[in-house]
Amino acid sequence: MSLFEDRVAINDVLARYADGVNRRDAALWASTWDEEGEWSLFGPDPVKGRDAIVAAWVEAMAGFPFVVMIASQGMVTIEGDGASGRSYTSEVARTVDGRRMRVQGCYDDRYRKRNGVWAFAFRQFTVLDSEDY
Repeated sequence: MSLFEDRVAINDVLARYADGVNRRDAALWASTWDEEGEWSLFGPDPVKGRDAIVAAWVEAMAGFPFVVMIASQGMVTIEGDGASGRSYTSEVARTVDGRRMRVQGCYDDRYRKRNGVWAFAFRQFTVLDSEDY
């Protein structure tokens, strides 16, 4: 795989992640994670392993009957079968109790290519700005 093909594949991981959120498609969203991935969202300890990550996501999404996530790829550095980078998100959401919110955030990402397929190895989310509307 060329550097160009790696970059396209990494951008596809982020696109599928956002599409999975927007379509509430757990299988699509799960496909973006490495089997040994780690997801650090709000707690001090990351959720480890694709199955545990997907279960945590399904549980979290139950609290949001409406979410739209727009994701933008920032810098990505590729070194062999690993990569690191940053991505930015803008989300509009409604909670089950009717709260409407806008959240802008940043993910610090690490990617792994396993058997020729890129996926998230680690994601850590930081809220940059949030407001109720």
